[in-house]
Amino acid sequence: MKVDVYKRPDSDGLFSYLVVPHQKPMPQEVTNTDWQLHEQDVNFERDGRRHFTLQSEDAYRQIGEKGYAISHLSERAGDGAA
Repeated sequence: MKVDVYKRPDSDGLFSYLVVPHQKPMPQEVTNTDWQLHEQDVNFERDGRRHFTLQSEDAYRQIGEKGYAISHLSERAGDGAA
């Protein structure tokens, strides 16, 4: 699946990631936060690996339910970690 990846700074130097299917608009419920485009047109595979701090199966489930996937609080990463 091709996705666009957004990144947002959180506290303590940690970052959260938002993954949206490529060429889909950013969901309205997240547009009022400080997400910045991190990468566009990225291959996001259902391969059991972690992509941008997101477990692939969890991300696919979230995309199916909400149309996007977002890092869980426990999955945030330090700068440059993803």
